[in-house]
This record gives sequence, C-alpha cells and structure tokens, in this order.
Amino acid sequence: MQTFKTLGEAEAKLAIDAAVAELRRRGKAATVAVGDSHGELIALYRMDGANFPSIVIAQNKVYTAARLRGFSGEIGRATFTDNALMSYHGDDRYVGWDGGVPVVIDGQCVGAVAVSGLAGEEDLAIAEIAVAAMKQ
Repeated sequence: MQTFKTLGEAEAKLAIDAAVAELRRRGKAATVAVGDSHGELIALYRMDGANFPSIVIAQNKVYTAARLRGFSGEIGRATFTDNALMSYHGDDRYVGWDGGVPVVIDGQCVGAVAVSGLAGEEDLAIAEIAVAAMKQ
C-alpha cells in the first residue's frame, strides 16, 4: 500500500492569502489557483479586475506543475526546445507558461500553486511567494 501527502484547504488558504496580499501590495489583479498532488483544483481566487482567460490558465498551470512535477514555464521551454507541442505530453490541459510552481515536501510533489493574469515572470514570482508562505 502506498501513502502520499497532498495539499489541503488549510494550505490552499495560506497560499492564496499570501499571493493576494502581494498582488494588492503591487496594485495588481490576477487569479490564484492551488491544486493537490494530482493537479486537481483545491481552491481558486479571481481578484476583481483579473482578466477572464486567467481563470482557466491558472487552473491549467496548477495541473501542469503538479502532474509533471515541475515549473510550468520550464516544462514549456523544454518542449519548445524540442520543437514539440505541449499536448505531446499526453494531455491538452498542459501549458508551458510561467506561473505554475510545484510544492515539494521531503522530495515529494504534494501539489502546486499558480498565478495567472500578469507577465509570466511576475506570475512566477508571486506563485513562489505563495509556496514559501505555505512552507513556513
């Protein structure tokens, strides 16, 4: 029998609170998503003013980061280097944009956090702040 850890609603709330606080500090609006170890959504928060495409993109960034156990942007860049499509990984929900961050505890991916709605570098930076807040 296998035992595994996964994020839950308490961790999702910590991540979202940290991301939203940083977004407000910067005067920006985005969508924040948190998923479990399978990339399935635990929580989603779309701030007032966040664009509508960011809703699905944030969910897909979480899904990608958790399922492939890596940063969504790094996976995307590696795919483009090989001149392949993201769907070659076997799932049309995979995306290759920055902003999806896996949450790794004791060497195991327990979920992911994603931010969408800003430039990729800023999405990534805020998602990393959210992950750090969860790990404290």
